[in-house]
Amino acid sequence: MPDFFNTLLFGIYPYIALAVLILGTVVRYDREPYTWRSGSSQLLRRKQLVWGSVLFHVGVLVIFFGHLFGLLTPIAIFDALGISHGAKQLLAIVAGGVAGIMAIVGATLLVHRRLFDARVRAASSPTDTMIIVLLWIQLALGLLTIPISLQHLDGEEMVKFMNWAQGIFTFNGAASAYVADASIIFKLHLVLGLTILLLFPFTRLVHMLSVPLRYLWRPGYQVVRERNRRAAQTRLPAE
Repeated sequence: MPDFFNTLLFGIYPYIALAVLILGTVVRYDREPYTWRSGSSQLLRRKQLVWGSVLFHVGVLVIFFGHLFGLLTPIAIFDALGISHGAKQLLAIVAGGVAGIMAIVGATLLVHRRLFDARVRAASSPTDTMIIVLLWIQLALGLLTIPISLQHLDGEEMVKFMNWAQGIFTFNGAASAYVADASIIFKLHLVLGLTILLLFPFTRLVHMLSVPLRYLWRPGYQVVRERNRRAAQTRLPAE
């Protein structure tokens, strides 16, 4: 890939994608709060939705946090902990492979349901269909990187992507050089991932930011309408 395009795609495009992600999300939440939802069609073909959704979400969450911590954790921390690059590479292959298979099986069920069920298709917007198809392609590209990674079990290939990702967030102008000689599969995976971030504010994916985490620490029991129930009893006429 010529240096110009490599710099454009992996040195400039990441900042465009991140800027649109942040600003677009804020503007949408401020100006169109009623569109901030997942738009579920759960009443239609529910069994396939449940299986597809569970497999997809669990797999994607593992992949997301694996990429987040794996790419953005400074290499010095892994070295200080005694985790070799090869061990980290092998962990990424195994954990990422299992999570990737779960996610793509789930995504396949969701894509099939959305494209081949007339009722679901009628209830879907073009962006709903587009984003789930793009996510399926992204998962497929991620799985295709595994055979390539198996050829670099020393972990040095992964170090390139760690340096690239950390270079982007530290505004290293030469960050794109780290992935200049990477496999085309990895490059497609990176570009599509950035494109999904770019499209994030304009799709149903924004509902990811509204996860009700407060339910994790709320009390295990609730008193529901106790006062109203007693008030209603006092108003009942005597028999």
